[in-house]
Amino acid sequence: MRILLVEDEPAAAQMLAKGLREQGYAIDVSADGEMALYQTSINDYDLVILDVMLPRKDGFEVCREMRAGGSVFPVLMLTARDTVDDRIIGLDAGADDYLIKPFDFRELLARTRALLRRGETLHPEMIKINDLEIDTRARRVTRARRNIQLTVKEYALLEYMARNIDKVLSRAEIAEHVWDENFDVFSNLIDVYIQRLRRKIDDGHEVKLFQTRRGEGYVLTPVRES
Repeated sequence: MRILLVEDEPAAAQMLAKGLREQGYAIDVSADGEMALYQTSINDYDLVILDVMLPRKDGFEVCREMRAGGSVFPVLMLTARDTVDDRIIGLDAGADDYLIKPFDFRELLARTRALLRRGETLHPEMIKINDLEIDTRARRVTRARRNIQLTVKEYALLEYMARNIDKVLSRAEIAEHVWDENFDVFSNLIDVYIQRLRRKIDDGHEVKLFQTRRGEGYVLTPVRES
């Protein structure tokens, strides 16, 4: 899942980005409102975490302009303003949730998970594909009831593909949602991670869930190809 974090305080932005990346999210960071609008216009985000007090354009205006432009991704607004009127302004501007500073990072993670599950459609907490089971809340993966240990990035790639079951995903689409803006489009990193998942999930099983479509990309599907 790819998230845009809009926070102008460098120390706070660094801390939040580090914590979110450790949870497997791909994080882009913006330090002002105008840059945030530009980034959302060129990238496909799954969630925007938006501070209210920003230079150039505040979070309320950024949220209004994103919604006016047709953006449908969830927005979690962060602010030290804790009056009811401020919360109403934020929600009326198009925010989906509102978190008052200072906050516990665990609460930010919980609200992030809840908004990502909601998205455009309600995502299930348990994804089952053949005998593969993915518990998205606990980030636990099993196949044929055997636990599979994955790295943070391996899990992020698997969950993204599982949420797009039977859909052929190009390398560009995978990079867009699983890696951040620093990803080198000329690297073979995606292919490397697909091979790692194949070894951990498909090896030893008759039905291979990971399929390659030459010239198109990869697909996770329970249908055995001839």
